[in-house]
Amino acid sequence: MITRQEPVPELAKALEMISLYYKREDLHPYGSHKGRSLPIMIDTYIKDGVDHFAVSSSGNAALASAFYIEKLNKDKSLDIKLDILVGQHITTKKLRKLEQFKSEYIKITSHDRPLQTLFAITKDSTIKPLRQSNDDTALLGYDALAKELLEIKDLQAVFIGTSSGTTAQALAQYFKSQDKKIEIHIVQTSSCHHISDNFVNDQLIEEQSIADAIVDQTALRKDIVFKLLKENDGGGWIVSNEQIRAAQELSKKHAKIDVSTNSALSLAGLMQAVYTGKSWSGSVVCMICGD
Repeated sequence: MITRQEPVPELAKALEMISLYYKREDLHPYGSHKGRSLPIMIDTYIKDGVDHFAVSSSGNAALASAFYIEKLNKDKSLDIKLDILVGQHITTKKLRKLEQFKSEYIKITSHDRPLQTLFAITKDSTIKPLRQSNDDTALLGYDALAKELLEIKDLQAVFIGTSSGTTAQALAQYFKSQDKKIEIHIVQTSSCHHISDNFVNDQLIEEQSIADAIVDQTALRKDIVFKLLKENDGGGWIVSNEQIRAAQELSKKHAKIDVSTNSALSLAGLMQAVYTGKSWSGSVVCMICGD
């Protein structure tokens, strides 16, 4: 499922860059870049006989899983079950999106600690947890994304909002396998930055971020992502709410595209990189990942 790779020349000009693209994963049929990975994870485990899954997510991972399992049950007459565990502070907008999938097969429940509940219900049971943060099956789905990105002329760097680091790891590994030294830059928030901490020495303003998709506090992929990014001369950035809002405004003004707070992370990180002296002689991509 190929998504658009949109050149944004006026935005590039505003940032004094040669070439800048938006990778529009927000337009993926399953709602985000997670639609690349979750279906492959689900298919893999269905082949192993799994027919009941659970996911702890209030956003893109839950939506992608629900989209795909609903499709499987309709198109292939399967009876695959999905339990979606959300936190009690989920936004009304996101809850409404998820509730459209409620059925006899897809259930949504609210918990104080949804991740801990996921551990409890999947321990010693037939329910398979869908966790990209510690399951390398999740990496496979991003190969297609990496191939699409390589079609961009003279691609030199990719900026991506990052929670667990799964997508960044997958892209970096694929580019490395193709002998392409393309910088990967991860962008995290003022309230969750366990991977980017390796790259940032400045004193930070700790605040509750308006980009609520960056939530992984365990950062199990931290070491491998750091190693890969060092190899390709990439980096990690931490952005404040003020910087996220500035990125949204810049996108609207110069690209004529409204992006969500989560999708604005990549641009906010790029802006920070440019303002600290980074430059490229070729193309740079901002991943617009979804809500």
